Amino acid sequence: MQRLVESAAKSFRHGVHPGEHKDATHHLPIERMPFVDELVLPLAQNIGAPSVAVVEPGQRVARGQKIARPGGFVSTALHAPVSGTIRAIELRPTANGRREPAIVIKTDPWAAGELAYDRPPDPASLAHAEFIQWVQDAGFVGLGGAAFPTHVKLSVPEGKKVRFVVANGCECEPYLTCDHRIMAERPGQVVRGLRLVMARLGVTRGYVGVESNKPDAIEALKTAAGVDAGIEVIALDVKYPQGAEKMLIDAIFRREVPSGRLPLDLEMVVQNVGTLAGLADLFDRGIPLIERVVTVTGPGIRRPANVLVPLGTPLGAVIEHCGGLLPGTRQIILGGPMMGMAQKSLDVPIVKGASGIVAFTSVSPRAGMEQPCIRCGRCLDACPMFLNPSRLAVAARNERADMLEAMHIADCFECASCSFVCPSSIPLVQLMRVGKGLVRQKNAK
Repeated sequence: MQRLVESAAKSFRHGVHPGEHKDATHHLPIERMPFVDELVLPLAQNIGAPSVAVVEPGQRVARGQKIARPGGFVSTALHAPVSGTIRAIELRPTANGRREPAIVIKTDPWAAGELAYDRPPDPASLAHAEFIQWVQDAGFVGLGGAAFPTHVKLSVPEGKKVRFVVANGCECEPYLTCDHRIMAERPGQVVRGLRLVMARLGVTRGYVGVESNKPDAIEALKTAAGVDAGIEVIALDVKYPQGAEKMLIDAIFRREVPSGRLPLDLEMVVQNVGTLAGLADLFDRGIPLIERVVTVTGPGIRRPANVLVPLGTPLGAVIEHCGGLLPGTRQIILGGPMMGMAQKSLDVPIVKGASGIVAFTSVSPRAGMEQPCIRCGRCLDACPMFLNPSRLAVAARNERADMLEAMHIADCFECASCSFVCPSSIPLVQLMRVGKGLVRQKNAK
């Protein structure tokens, strides 16, 4: 793909350059996935507390109706993506390999499909607490993959202020193009959502960070933003993990979010472009978060596509919509290949944070027989958080929680750059997860 900026593009320090593998889908318009017979909506779809069901088995629900309320402040609501009947509230397989409580909806094939959700009033007329409540009740989370509740980011604590809002259009994971297509096809909604957030937070300057391998999206956003409107679209270097919000801030502002702190501590708020487009749909059309765009691709997919999928649709149904799997497919990843999770069941449903389904005909091209560390230092050069992954891995294997904490393992966001470059095939990112678990156990005592 053409790059707008080759040498002068902004970026962060360290990181890696995995193959992009986006050519199969970056040009494909978003298509709509039809409803299937049964949708499964796990109650835990966001960082924080799971949602709490407010429906019962046998109850009829309409598309857009609230079926679960937030389970706390760091939690969001769930809505029915389809009209139908609550078949059960029971344990179902989820993407993390566990069986977790979920609401199961049997689809009514004869329903009109109209939304049963109140359109919010003019956002400018809402008090800040009312605006936050609408966003939380509409179920919005970060759609880049982390699924952090959107309303929490917009709840600026007393004594804090926000100077800049940044739209994150850096889809740096290989293979994924869902955010690219949203920016190319719906730039007006992305800019509208960004302006809504800027107005709510009293901010006059907004930025959209987009990697330079998406020239059509950059041009579309610049056109939608107009001139002298307080919004600047910035082309960034193509590098992984440019889509992490701390890396995005480093690239645009040359400022480092301190260890253990948040972008808000630098007077900034970062929101994914898909989330911003969704906020525009909420306040302009009354649509809660009931569906999301998913990239279905990889060498094992018969017909790669970008698909607008109702939440709760099983992976198998989405793959079938895309022509099914090719012979020899050996691994299905939910999300991108760097941070996504390998799936053992195609019954797992699409959830709010699911950005892609990637099918591979070989298992993890970087995986091989593990060899001893040769102290080459490549993992240090790759880590965007300036950690020492090889030493952290040793500490994790020796269950040294105190050492792990002292070496700031909490700053690791499991981007897998260290594993990607390790010539000894040491499962570094998996050991980071083990190490973070050891620290959590130590601090819970």
